[in-house]
Order: sequence, then C-alpha cells, then structure tokens
Amino acid sequence: MNIMRASFYTAASTAARLLAGLVVIKLVASFAGPEGVGKFGQFMSLMSLLAVLAGGGISAGIVKYVAEYRDDKVRLTRLLGAALWYALGASLLMGVVTLVFSQPLAQWLLGDSRYASLIRTLAVAQFGIALANYVLAVINGFMDVRRLALVQVAGSILNVAMVAWLSHWLHLYGALLALVLGQALWLAVGLPAWWRSPYFRRGMLRLRFDGDMIRRLARFSVMTLTAALLSPLVNIAVRDYLASEFGWEQVGYWQAVSKVSDAYLLFITTAINVYYLPKLASIDDRASLVMELRNAYRFLLPLVVVLALAVFIARGWVTLLLFNEGFASANVLYGPQLVGDVIKIASFVLSYLMLAKAMTRLFVASECVFAASYLGLVYAFTAYFGLVGAMYAFTANYTLYFLFNVWVARRFLGGLGQWSPQYP
Repeated sequence: MNIMRASFYTAASTAARLLAGLVVIKLVASFAGPEGVGKFGQFMSLMSLLAVLAGGGISAGIVKYVAEYRDDKVRLTRLLGAALWYALGASLLMGVVTLVFSQPLAQWLLGDSRYASLIRTLAVAQFGIALANYVLAVINGFMDVRRLALVQVAGSILNVAMVAWLSHWLHLYGALLALVLGQALWLAVGLPAWWRSPYFRRGMLRLRFDGDMIRRLARFSVMTLTAALLSPLVNIAVRDYLASEFGWEQVGYWQAVSKVSDAYLLFITTAINVYYLPKLASIDDRASLVMELRNAYRFLLPLVVVLALAVFIARGWVTLLLFNEGFASANVLYGPQLVGDVIKIASFVLSYLMLAKAMTRLFVASECVFAASYLGLVYAFTAYFGLVGAMYAFTANYTLYFLFNVWVARRFLGGLGQWSPQYP
C-alpha cells in the first residue's frame, strides 16, 4: 500500500474526527465567545496530554514493533503482553495523580474550580483511553488502514452524537464532558473490529511483564512523553503570556487560527502517522528509505500548499463558519501561520525517522531545544510585532526545526549500517 492509497482510506476517518472537533469549537464559540475559546484551548492541552500519558506514551513503539514482529508470533505475543501491562500500569498511576490534583488543575488552567468534576471524569476515563490507544496502535502496526479508518469513522460519529446530546443539556460543560467520554468511547468500536481481524490472537490481551520488551517500549515512552509534555505545557505558557500582554480575547483569536491550522493539517498528519511510521520502521536499506521520503514530498508538499492557499483565500468565510463575526480580528493572523504549516509538514516527514529508528536521545534533546526556542521567539517577536508575532515565531521555529531534520536525515542515511539507531 502506498501513501496515496493510505491517504484515501484515512481521509474519511480524518473528516469524521475533524467534524467532531469543529462541532465542539463552534459550540464553544457560540456559548463563550473569544475568551471561552482561549480557555477551551487550555482544557484541550490538558486533555491531549492525559490522553497520551494514559497508555504510557507507547503507541508509537507498539506501531513500530508490531510492524517488525508481525511475522514472528512468539515475539509479537511477548511485545503485546508487555505493552498492555505497561499501558494499564501507566493509566492507573495517571488516573490517581489526576484525581488527587483535580481541584488545583481546574483552578490553574480554567480559573474555575467548578470544572474539577470534569477533570475527575477525565482521570477515571484513563483506563478506557489507554485500551483504545493500545487497540488502535496494534491495528496501525499491522498497516490495516481500512480497518483503522472504519474504527475512527464509527468512533467519531458516536462522539459527535454525544457532543450534540450533552451540549444540549449542559451547554459548554456538556460539550467538554462529551470530549472526555468520547475518547474512551472509541474502545467500544475498536475492540470488536480488532476481534474480527485475521491477525487477532487471545494472547494479545494477556498481561505479561517482559523486561526486554518493556525496555524497548520505554525508549518510545520517553520520546512520546517528552513531546506530549512539552507541547501542551509550552502552549499553556504561551497562552498565559499572551493573556497577560494582550488579554484573553486576543488569545481567543490566536487560538482560533491555531485550531483552523490543526483542523486542515489533520488530514496530512494522520496519513503520515498511519502510513509512514510502520513503513519506515520496517525498512532497513538506504535506497528504499530515500524512495519513501521522496514519494512523501512529491505527494504531501503540493497538497499542503494547495490546502494552505485555499484556507488563506477563504479565511474570512472560514472564520465566520467555524466561529462567528466576533472573531473577524483573527483574519490578519492567517498568513504567517499558514506558511509555518507548510514548513511544519516538510519537517514532520523527516522527523519520523527519529521515531521509526528509535533515536531516543536525539529526539528528546531536539524536542526540548525547539520547545524552548519557540517560547523564546514568541516573547521576542510579540514584543516587536504584537499578537501576530506569535505566528511569526511559529514559522521561524519550524524553519529551524526543518533544517535540523535535514541534518539528521543526511547523517542517518549517509551512515546507514554503521550508526546504531539506539546510540545516535
């Protein structure tokens, strides 16, 4: 299966997930305006963080090693038993921590302790989210793109229905609650689909402590958790800084443009994650890796350029459709953000080499450096350019990240067979 066919199968699932997200953001904009959208971003950052932490951050590791071991039943059973043990243990730990700190988290992120019950619900939902992540990662590792798309479409439809129902009764609180419950709801769709697959074995659901496999997964846990921790925390810091400098209404404009960016890029990032991670993990020779990377650029870069141009041309209509007329001031922020989106995708194609080849230390170091540089650039550019400086900072940081990944890819491909991926 090539990237074009994988993109075709994932397009429907991505559209369903996108619709679910847009329904929620539209409801938030209607109920709470720009200020509410800004605070909604804070809750989403926490939810994204906990969704990854729920399974110990090993989804990428499961995808990689399932792709490698799928023809070796003994190692595959060992891997999946250890992965399930790791994921459930991590969810128990994170659930307890979140329950204990639900009150201060609500006050810190949302400025309202009444949302503590929502965070407690998210803490309890960690087990369902962890199992759902596990099931989807196994399906992805087998490169069963059609089954994965079916699960994601069905899960998203159920999520949208829940959002519509709960928001009708509980308004903003209900919309946020539906997001939390919807994450765990995917399990109700994913498990039956996996059971009916030709590669399902009962042993895959048996807990197993396996030191060797857990060490392998732990490398991915370190990489994933680094990215999962840094990205939401940096975004929270950026929102707090922008709010202190420009007010929460201005943060709402910044958040609105960022959400539009995330929405249309979801089609591309999903295709990269579903196709490229298992594909690159299963390839060992230089020629095949180079060919996959070239094919990615030939297909994905023209696509993201066209999509970015379309969003820029229709930015006024997009803002009105997804939000309301109160967000018109956000239209001036689209230009630099969309340029940064193109550079971001160019960077992601190369950065997946670090994940696929388990370059743990290099990946962790780069995440820390570029998280810090983004924050620093936001401070510097907004001081000179105002709110739009945050978009300039986004573009400048991804330009630096792209150059870094070009260096990593050249180093890895140039020394393939001589440089151990565990010790970059």
